[in-house]
Amino acid sequence: MKNQSDLNRRTFLKTAGTTAAAMAAGPAIVGAAEPTADPVRVAHIGTGVRGWDLVRYTGPHQGAKVVAVCDVYKPHLERGLEASNNPDVKAVLDYRDVLADPEVEAVIIATPDHWHEQMVIDAANAGKDVYCEKAWGISIAEAKRMRDAVKQHGIIMQLGHQGRQWPAATSGGERIRNGRIGPVTLIKVGRYFNGTPDRAPWRWYGYYSWYDRPDPNQVRNDLDWEKWLGPAPAIDFNERHFWHWRCYWPYGTGQAGDLLSHEMDYVQTVLGWGIPDTCMCSGLNAFWKDDREVPDTWIATYEFERHDCTAIFEGSMNSNRMQSPEFVGRDGRIIYNGIGQDASRYEVYPDAPAWRMGETPAEPAERFDPAAAPSQPTHMADFLESVRTRKPPRCNEDEAFIEMATLLMSVESYRQKRQVRWDQEREDIV
Repeated sequence: MKNQSDLNRRTFLKTAGTTAAAMAAGPAIVGAAEPTADPVRVAHIGTGVRGWDLVRYTGPHQGAKVVAVCDVYKPHLERGLEASNNPDVKAVLDYRDVLADPEVEAVIIATPDHWHEQMVIDAANAGKDVYCEKAWGISIAEAKRMRDAVKQHGIIMQLGHQGRQWPAATSGGERIRNGRIGPVTLIKVGRYFNGTPDRAPWRWYGYYSWYDRPDPNQVRNDLDWEKWLGPAPAIDFNERHFWHWRCYWPYGTGQAGDLLSHEMDYVQTVLGWGIPDTCMCSGLNAFWKDDREVPDTWIATYEFERHDCTAIFEGSMNSNRMQSPEFVGRDGRIIYNGIGQDASRYEVYPDAPAWRMGETPAEPAERFDPAAAPSQPTHMADFLESVRTRKPPRCNEDEAFIEMATLLMSVESYRQKRQVRWDQEREDIV
Protein backbone atom coordinates (compact mmCIF):
# COMPACT_ATOMS: atom_id res chain seq x y z
CA MET A 1 0.00 0.00 0.00
CA LYS A 2 1.16 3.56 -0.65
CA ASN A 3 1.73 5.59 2.49
CA GLN A 4 -0.61 8.43 3.37
CA SER A 5 1.84 11.19 2.46
CA ASP A 6 2.19 9.72 -1.02
CA LEU A 7 -1.58 9.54 -1.41
CA ASN A 8 -1.94 13.16 -0.30
CA ARG A 9 0.83 14.22 -2.70
CA ARG A 10 -0.85 12.47 -5.60
CA THR A 11 -4.26 13.90 -4.69
CA PHE A 12 -2.82 17.42 -4.60
CA LEU A 13 -0.94 17.23 -7.89
CA LYS A 14 -3.87 17.28 -10.28
CA THR A 15 -3.50 17.77 -13.99
CA ALA A 16 -3.33 21.48 -14.70
CA GLY A 17 -5.12 21.49 -18.03
CA THR A 18 -5.08 19.96 -21.46
CA THR A 19 -2.89 20.44 -24.47
CA ALA A 20 -4.33 22.32 -27.38
CA ALA A 21 -3.24 19.67 -29.84
CA ALA A 22 -4.88 16.28 -29.60
CA MET A 23 -2.91 13.06 -29.57
CA ALA A 24 -3.12 10.66 -32.49
CA ALA A 25 -6.37 9.30 -31.10
CA GLY A 26 -8.41 12.14 -32.64
CA PRO A 27 -9.62 15.70 -32.25
CA ALA A 28 -11.85 15.09 -29.24
CA ILE A 29 -9.14 13.22 -27.32
CA VAL A 30 -6.42 14.89 -25.30
CA GLY A 31 -3.28 13.04 -24.28
CA ALA A 32 -0.72 14.49 -21.91
CA ALA A 33 -1.73 17.17 -19.44
CA GLU A 34 0.30 20.35 -18.99
CA PRO A 35 3.83 19.56 -17.78
CA THR A 36 3.88 18.39 -14.21
CA ALA A 37 6.78 18.40 -11.78
CA ASP A 38 5.66 15.00 -10.57
CA PRO A 39 5.02 12.55 -13.41
CA VAL A 40 3.86 9.03 -12.56
CA ARG A 41 6.88 6.74 -12.43
CA VAL A 42 5.94 3.73 -14.56
CA ALA A 43 7.58 0.44 -15.52
CA HIS A 44 6.68 -1.51 -18.63
CA ILE A 45 6.45 -5.29 -18.34
CA GLY A 46 6.41 -6.72 -21.86
CA THR A 47 7.39 -4.70 -24.93
CA GLY A 48 6.24 -7.05 -27.68
CA VAL A 49 3.51 -6.16 -30.14
CA ARG A 50 1.12 -4.07 -28.05
CA GLY A 51 3.70 -3.39 -25.33
CA TRP A 52 5.93 -1.55 -27.78
CA ASP A 53 3.03 0.74 -28.68
CA LEU A 54 2.44 1.52 -25.03
CA VAL A 55 6.04 2.40 -24.15
CA ARG A 56 6.21 4.60 -27.26
CA TYR A 57 3.15 6.39 -25.86
CA THR A 58 4.28 6.83 -22.25
CA GLY A 59 7.93 7.60 -23.14
CA PRO A 60 7.19 11.13 -24.42
CA HIS A 61 4.06 11.58 -22.28
CA GLN A 62 4.37 14.57 -19.98
CA GLY A 63 2.41 12.84 -17.21
CA ALA A 64 4.62 9.76 -17.06
CA LYS A 65 8.26 8.87 -16.56
CA VAL A 66 9.39 5.43 -17.70
CA VAL A 67 11.85 4.30 -15.04
CA ALA A 68 12.12 0.60 -15.95
CA VAL A 69 11.49 -1.72 -18.88
CA CYS A 70 11.18 -5.48 -18.46
CA ASP A 71 11.16 -8.19 -21.14
CA VAL A 72 12.55 -11.71 -21.42
CA TYR A 73 13.44 -11.28 -25.12
CA LYS A 74 16.52 -9.13 -25.69
CA PRO A 75 15.47 -7.31 -28.91
CA HIS A 76 12.13 -6.35 -27.39
CA LEU A 77 13.83 -5.17 -24.20
CA GLU A 78 16.23 -3.04 -26.22
CA ARG A 79 13.51 -1.37 -28.27
CA GLY A 80 11.55 -0.66 -25.10
CA LEU A 81 14.58 1.01 -23.55
CA GLU A 82 15.07 3.09 -26.69
CA ALA A 83 11.44 4.25 -26.63
CA SER A 84 11.48 5.08 -22.91
CA ASN A 85 12.73 8.65 -23.42
CA ASN A 86 14.84 8.25 -20.28
CA PRO A 87 18.63 7.76 -20.48
CA ASP A 88 18.60 6.41 -16.93
CA VAL A 89 15.87 3.81 -17.49
CA LYS A 90 16.55 0.41 -15.94
CA ALA A 91 16.68 -2.79 -18.00
CA VAL A 92 15.04 -5.67 -16.12
CA LEU A 93 14.68 -9.36 -17.01
CA ASP A 94 12.48 -10.51 -14.10
CA TYR A 95 9.23 -8.63 -13.46
CA ARG A 96 9.52 -9.33 -9.74
CA ASP A 97 12.53 -7.02 -9.62
CA VAL A 98 10.31 -4.29 -11.07
CA LEU A 99 7.75 -4.82 -8.32
CA ALA A 100 10.47 -4.69 -5.65
CA ASP A 101 11.75 -1.34 -6.93
CA PRO A 102 10.51 1.49 -4.64
CA GLU A 103 10.93 4.00 -7.47
CA VAL A 104 8.17 2.29 -9.50
CA GLU A 105 4.65 3.55 -8.77
CA ALA A 106 2.71 1.83 -11.56
CA VAL A 107 3.28 -1.03 -13.96
CA ILE A 108 2.02 -1.41 -17.51
CA ILE A 109 1.55 -5.09 -18.31
CA ALA A 110 1.51 -6.17 -21.96
CA THR A 111 2.53 -9.81 -21.80
CA PRO A 112 0.69 -12.80 -23.27
CA ASP A 113 -2.61 -13.32 -21.45
CA HIS A 114 -1.51 -16.40 -19.50
CA TRP A 115 0.80 -14.17 -17.42
CA HIS A 116 -1.75 -11.50 -16.51
CA GLU A 117 -3.18 -13.04 -13.35
CA GLN A 118 0.14 -13.64 -11.62
CA MET A 119 1.53 -10.25 -12.54
CA VAL A 120 -1.61 -8.31 -11.57
CA ILE A 121 -1.86 -10.06 -8.21
CA ASP A 122 1.86 -9.68 -7.49
CA ALA A 123 1.66 -6.00 -8.41
CA ALA A 124 -1.34 -5.50 -6.11
CA ASN A 125 0.51 -7.23 -3.28
CA ALA A 126 3.43 -4.88 -3.90
CA GLY A 127 1.17 -1.82 -3.83
CA LYS A 128 1.77 -0.92 -7.48
CA ASP A 129 -1.01 0.50 -9.63
CA VAL A 130 -1.67 -1.50 -12.80
CA TYR A 131 -2.51 -0.86 -16.43
CA CYS A 132 -3.07 -4.30 -17.99
CA GLU A 133 -3.68 -5.07 -21.63
CA LYS A 134 -6.77 -7.03 -22.58
CA ALA A 135 -7.86 -9.73 -22.23
CA TRP A 136 -7.61 -9.61 -18.45
CA GLY A 137 -6.93 -13.36 -18.21
CA ILE A 138 -8.07 -16.77 -19.33
CA SER A 139 -10.53 -18.00 -16.66
CA ILE A 140 -13.31 -16.79 -14.37
CA ALA A 141 -11.34 -18.04 -11.36
CA GLU A 142 -8.44 -15.80 -12.42
CA ALA A 143 -10.76 -12.81 -12.79
CA LYS A 144 -12.15 -13.31 -9.29
CA ARG A 145 -8.68 -13.57 -7.76
CA MET A 146 -7.45 -10.46 -9.58
CA ARG A 147 -10.52 -8.45 -8.62
CA ASP A 148 -10.14 -9.48 -4.98
CA ALA A 149 -6.45 -8.54 -4.92
CA VAL A 150 -7.08 -5.13 -6.51
CA LYS A 151 -9.82 -4.30 -4.03
CA GLN A 152 -7.98 -5.69 -1.02
CA HIS A 153 -4.91 -3.54 -1.63
CA GLY A 154 -6.72 -0.48 -2.93
CA ILE A 155 -4.65 -0.11 -6.08
CA ILE A 156 -5.74 1.56 -9.31
CA MET A 157 -6.38 -0.97 -12.10
CA GLN A 158 -7.11 -0.07 -15.71
CA LEU A 159 -7.78 -2.65 -18.44
CA GLY A 160 -6.57 -1.70 -21.92
CA HIS A 161 -9.77 -1.12 -23.87
CA GLN A 162 -8.97 2.18 -25.57
CA GLY A 163 -12.39 2.32 -27.24
CA ARG A 164 -13.57 3.83 -23.97
CA GLN A 165 -11.69 7.05 -24.69
CA TRP A 166 -14.00 8.14 -27.52
CA PRO A 167 -16.74 10.68 -26.72
CA ALA A 168 -18.82 9.04 -29.48
CA ALA A 169 -19.40 6.02 -27.24
CA THR A 170 -20.80 8.15 -24.40
CA SER A 171 -22.87 10.28 -26.76
CA GLY A 172 -24.33 7.27 -28.58
CA GLY A 173 -25.35 5.70 -25.28
CA GLU A 174 -27.10 8.90 -24.24
CA ARG A 175 -28.97 9.02 -27.56
CA ILE A 176 -30.14 5.44 -27.08
CA ARG A 177 -31.24 6.01 -23.48
CA ASN A 178 -33.15 9.10 -24.59
CA GLY A 179 -35.14 7.01 -27.07
CA ARG A 180 -33.60 8.42 -30.25
CA ILE A 181 -33.84 5.09 -32.12
CA GLY A 182 -36.50 3.42 -29.97
CA PRO A 183 -35.96 0.21 -28.00
CA VAL A 184 -32.73 -1.50 -29.10
CA THR A 185 -33.41 -5.11 -29.99
CA LEU A 186 -30.30 -6.03 -32.01
CA ILE A 187 -26.59 -5.16 -31.77
CA LYS A 188 -24.05 -6.19 -34.40
CA VAL A 189 -20.28 -6.09 -33.93
CA GLY A 190 -17.45 -8.00 -35.57
CA ARG A 191 -13.86 -8.36 -36.73
CA TYR A 192 -12.59 -9.42 -40.15
CA PHE A 193 -9.14 -10.05 -41.54
CA ASN A 194 -7.76 -11.81 -44.58
CA GLY A 195 -4.31 -12.75 -45.78
CA THR A 196 -2.14 -15.06 -47.81
CA PRO A 197 -0.35 -18.27 -46.77
CA ASP A 198 2.87 -16.32 -46.15
CA ARG A 199 1.02 -13.45 -44.44
CA ALA A 200 -1.54 -15.35 -42.41
CA PRO A 201 -3.57 -13.86 -39.53
CA TRP A 202 -1.68 -13.67 -36.22
CA ARG A 203 1.54 -15.01 -37.81
CA TRP A 204 3.49 -11.80 -37.20
CA TYR A 205 7.06 -11.53 -35.96
CA GLY A 206 7.32 -8.88 -33.28
CA TYR A 207 4.71 -6.40 -34.48
CA TYR A 208 1.44 -6.19 -36.38
CA SER A 209 1.86 -7.31 -40.01
CA TRP A 210 5.61 -7.86 -39.73
CA TYR A 211 6.17 -11.11 -41.62
CA ASP A 212 9.97 -11.20 -41.96
CA ARG A 213 11.00 -14.21 -39.87
CA PRO A 214 14.02 -13.72 -37.59
CA ASP A 215 16.63 -16.47 -37.37
CA PRO A 216 15.18 -19.08 -34.96
CA ASN A 217 18.58 -19.93 -33.47
CA GLN A 218 19.24 -16.29 -32.66
CA VAL A 219 15.75 -15.94 -31.21
CA ARG A 220 16.41 -18.88 -28.89
CA ASN A 221 19.70 -17.34 -27.78
CA ASP A 222 18.05 -13.99 -27.06
CA LEU A 223 15.03 -15.42 -25.22
CA ASP A 224 14.56 -16.78 -21.70
CA TRP A 225 12.04 -19.40 -22.83
CA GLU A 226 11.30 -20.77 -19.37
CA LYS A 227 10.49 -17.29 -18.05
CA TRP A 228 8.29 -16.65 -21.09
CA LEU A 229 6.33 -19.87 -20.47
CA GLY A 230 5.86 -19.13 -16.78
CA PRO A 231 2.58 -20.69 -15.60
CA ALA A 232 1.86 -22.31 -19.00
CA PRO A 233 2.58 -26.04 -19.52
CA ALA A 234 6.31 -26.72 -19.79
CA ILE A 235 7.36 -27.59 -23.35
CA ASP A 236 10.58 -27.37 -25.34
CA PHE A 237 11.23 -24.12 -27.14
CA ASN A 238 8.59 -23.63 -29.82
CA GLU A 239 9.23 -20.70 -32.12
CA ARG A 240 5.63 -20.56 -33.34
CA HIS A 241 4.23 -20.52 -29.83
CA PHE A 242 6.50 -17.63 -28.91
CA TRP A 243 5.77 -15.43 -31.92
CA HIS A 244 2.19 -16.53 -32.59
CA TRP A 245 0.87 -17.26 -29.09
CA ARG A 246 -2.60 -15.96 -29.99
CA CYS A 247 -3.06 -19.12 -32.08
CA TYR A 248 -2.74 -21.51 -29.11
CA TRP A 249 -5.03 -22.17 -26.15
CA PRO A 250 -2.43 -22.31 -23.32
CA TYR A 251 -1.64 -18.61 -23.70
CA GLY A 252 -4.94 -16.93 -24.51
CA THR A 253 -8.51 -17.35 -25.71
CA GLY A 254 -8.19 -16.79 -29.45
CA GLN A 255 -10.62 -14.39 -31.07
CA ALA A 256 -12.61 -14.18 -27.84
CA GLY A 257 -9.87 -12.44 -25.88
CA ASP A 258 -8.12 -10.67 -28.72
CA LEU A 259 -11.03 -9.32 -30.78
CA LEU A 260 -14.47 -10.06 -29.32
CA SER A 261 -13.34 -8.55 -26.01
CA HIS A 262 -12.77 -5.16 -27.68
CA GLU A 263 -16.10 -5.20 -29.50
CA MET A 264 -18.25 -6.34 -26.60
CA ASP A 265 -16.46 -3.92 -24.29
CA TYR A 266 -17.51 -1.17 -26.68
CA VAL A 267 -21.10 -2.38 -26.33
CA GLN A 268 -20.64 -2.17 -22.56
CA THR A 269 -19.18 1.33 -22.90
CA VAL A 270 -22.17 2.52 -24.93
CA LEU A 271 -24.95 0.78 -23.01
CA GLY A 272 -23.58 -0.21 -19.58
CA TRP A 273 -25.74 -3.33 -19.45
CA GLY A 274 -23.15 -5.55 -17.79
CA ILE A 275 -22.70 -9.27 -18.39
CA PRO A 276 -25.09 -10.83 -20.94
CA ASP A 277 -27.52 -13.48 -19.70
CA THR A 278 -26.72 -16.18 -22.28
CA CYS A 279 -24.31 -16.99 -25.08
CA MET A 280 -24.27 -19.45 -27.96
CA CYS A 281 -21.01 -19.68 -29.90
CA SER A 282 -19.69 -21.69 -32.82
CA GLY A 283 -16.22 -21.72 -34.31
CA LEU A 284 -14.05 -23.59 -36.77
CA ASN A 285 -10.91 -23.28 -38.83
CA ALA A 286 -12.51 -22.71 -42.20
CA PHE A 287 -9.34 -21.87 -44.10
CA TRP A 288 -6.18 -21.52 -41.97
CA LYS A 289 -5.43 -25.20 -41.51
CA ASP A 290 -1.95 -24.75 -40.14
CA ASP A 291 -1.10 -25.89 -36.61
CA ARG A 292 -3.18 -23.17 -34.93
CA GLU A 293 -5.55 -24.46 -32.26
CA VAL A 294 -8.03 -21.59 -32.08
CA PRO A 295 -10.69 -21.12 -34.80
CA ASP A 296 -10.39 -18.61 -37.62
CA THR A 297 -14.19 -18.22 -37.60
CA TRP A 298 -15.94 -17.24 -34.35
CA ILE A 299 -19.66 -16.42 -34.17
CA ALA A 300 -21.11 -15.58 -30.77
CA THR A 301 -24.74 -14.70 -30.10
CA TYR A 302 -25.55 -13.09 -26.74
CA GLU A 303 -28.91 -12.42 -25.17
CA PHE A 304 -29.56 -9.53 -22.80
CA GLU A 305 -32.84 -10.99 -21.60
CA ARG A 306 -33.69 -8.19 -19.21
CA HIS A 307 -33.34 -5.73 -22.10
CA ASP A 308 -35.03 -7.90 -24.76
CA CYS A 309 -31.96 -7.54 -26.95
CA THR A 310 -29.61 -9.81 -28.93
CA ALA A 311 -25.96 -8.98 -29.63
CA ILE A 312 -24.01 -10.78 -32.35
CA PHE A 313 -20.24 -10.90 -32.76
CA GLU A 314 -19.03 -12.04 -36.19
CA GLY A 315 -15.36 -13.02 -36.35
CA SER A 316 -13.79 -14.12 -39.62
CA MET A 317 -10.14 -14.27 -40.66
CA ASN A 318 -11.20 -15.01 -44.24
CA SER A 319 -12.55 -11.66 -45.38
CA ASN A 320 -11.56 -7.99 -45.37
CA ARG A 321 -15.03 -6.55 -44.87
CA MET A 322 -15.84 -4.62 -41.71
CA GLN A 323 -18.70 -4.83 -39.23
CA SER A 324 -18.56 -1.68 -37.16
CA PRO A 325 -20.72 -1.45 -34.04
CA GLU A 326 -24.35 -1.09 -35.06
CA PHE A 327 -27.24 -0.57 -32.65
CA VAL A 328 -30.60 -1.41 -34.20
CA GLY A 329 -33.70 0.07 -32.62
CA ARG A 330 -37.38 -0.07 -33.50
CA ASP A 331 -37.21 3.45 -34.90
CA GLY A 332 -33.73 3.61 -36.37
CA ARG A 333 -30.06 2.65 -36.19
CA ILE A 334 -26.84 4.09 -34.81
CA ILE A 335 -23.84 2.98 -36.89
CA TYR A 336 -20.24 3.70 -35.89
CA ASN A 337 -17.35 4.38 -38.24
CA GLY A 338 -14.81 1.72 -37.23
CA ILE A 339 -13.99 -1.25 -35.05
CA GLY A 340 -14.76 -0.84 -31.36
CA GLN A 341 -11.39 0.45 -30.22
CA ASP A 342 -11.35 3.09 -33.01
CA ALA A 343 -15.04 4.05 -33.25
CA SER A 344 -14.86 7.83 -32.93
CA ARG A 345 -17.96 8.84 -34.94
CA TYR A 346 -21.49 7.61 -35.52
CA GLU A 347 -24.44 8.32 -37.74
CA VAL A 348 -28.14 7.95 -36.95
CA TYR A 349 -30.41 6.48 -39.63
CA PRO A 350 -34.19 6.18 -39.49
CA ASP A 351 -35.73 2.75 -39.85
CA ALA A 352 -36.08 1.99 -43.56
CA PRO A 353 -36.05 -0.89 -46.06
CA ALA A 354 -32.67 -2.40 -46.87
CA TRP A 355 -30.57 -0.59 -49.46
CA ARG A 356 -30.69 -2.20 -52.89
CA MET A 357 -28.06 -2.20 -55.62
CA GLY A 358 -28.48 0.77 -57.94
CA GLU A 359 -30.16 2.88 -55.30
CA THR A 360 -28.64 5.95 -53.68
CA PRO A 361 -27.75 5.11 -50.09
CA ALA A 362 -29.94 6.85 -47.56
CA GLU A 363 -28.58 9.98 -45.93
CA PRO A 364 -28.18 9.85 -42.15
CA ALA A 365 -30.64 11.82 -40.10
CA GLU A 366 -27.89 12.87 -37.73
CA ARG A 367 -24.08 12.81 -37.59
CA PHE A 368 -21.97 12.96 -34.46
CA ASP A 369 -19.25 15.60 -34.69
CA PRO A 370 -16.34 14.71 -32.38
CA ALA A 371 -14.94 18.23 -32.72
CA ALA A 372 -18.07 19.59 -31.04
CA ALA A 373 -17.91 17.14 -28.13
CA PRO A 374 -16.19 17.91 -24.81
CA SER A 375 -12.59 16.72 -24.93
CA GLN A 376 -11.56 13.86 -22.68
CA PRO A 377 -8.25 12.15 -21.94
CA THR A 378 -6.92 9.15 -23.80
CA HIS A 379 -7.22 5.78 -22.11
CA MET A 380 -3.64 5.83 -20.82
CA ALA A 381 -3.92 9.46 -19.72
CA ASP A 382 -7.07 8.48 -17.81
CA PHE A 383 -5.06 5.81 -15.99
CA LEU A 384 -2.23 8.21 -15.14
CA GLU A 385 -4.73 10.74 -13.81
CA SER A 386 -6.36 8.03 -11.69
CA VAL A 387 -2.98 7.17 -10.20
CA ARG A 388 -2.62 10.82 -9.18
CA THR A 389 -6.14 11.39 -7.87
CA ARG A 390 -7.07 7.84 -6.70
CA LYS A 391 -10.34 8.13 -8.60
CA PRO A 392 -11.44 4.91 -10.38
CA PRO A 393 -10.39 4.77 -14.04
CA ARG A 394 -12.81 4.08 -16.89
CA CYS A 395 -12.10 0.35 -17.19
CA ASN A 396 -11.46 -0.61 -13.58
CA GLU A 397 -11.50 -4.09 -12.03
CA ASP A 398 -15.31 -4.29 -12.03
CA GLU A 399 -15.51 -3.43 -15.72
CA ALA A 400 -12.63 -5.84 -16.38
CA PHE A 401 -14.62 -8.61 -14.69
CA ILE A 402 -17.55 -7.90 -17.04
CA GLU A 403 -15.14 -8.20 -20.00
CA MET A 404 -13.80 -11.52 -18.75
CA ALA A 405 -17.19 -13.06 -18.08
CA THR A 406 -18.52 -11.94 -21.47
CA LEU A 407 -15.65 -13.27 -23.58
CA LEU A 408 -15.34 -16.51 -21.59
CA MET A 409 -19.02 -17.25 -22.08
CA SER A 410 -18.25 -17.59 -25.79
CA VAL A 411 -15.27 -19.86 -25.09
CA GLU A 412 -17.29 -22.14 -22.81
CA SER A 413 -20.16 -22.31 -25.27
CA TYR A 414 -17.76 -23.24 -28.06
CA ARG A 415 -16.10 -25.94 -25.97
CA GLN A 416 -19.31 -27.40 -24.63
CA LYS A 417 -21.19 -27.00 -27.93
CA ARG A 418 -24.26 -25.59 -26.21
CA GLN A 419 -25.79 -22.37 -24.96
CA VAL A 420 -24.32 -21.20 -21.64
CA ARG A 421 -25.81 -18.88 -19.05
CA TRP A 422 -24.32 -16.41 -16.59
CA ASP A 423 -25.26 -17.22 -12.99
CA GLN A 424 -25.26 -13.83 -11.25
CA GLU A 425 -25.40 -15.24 -7.72
CA ARG A 426 -22.52 -17.68 -8.19
CA GLU A 427 -20.70 -15.39 -10.59
CA ASP A 428 -20.02 -18.30 -12.88
CA ILE A 429 -20.83 -19.69 -16.31
CA VAL A 430 -23.35 -22.57 -16.19
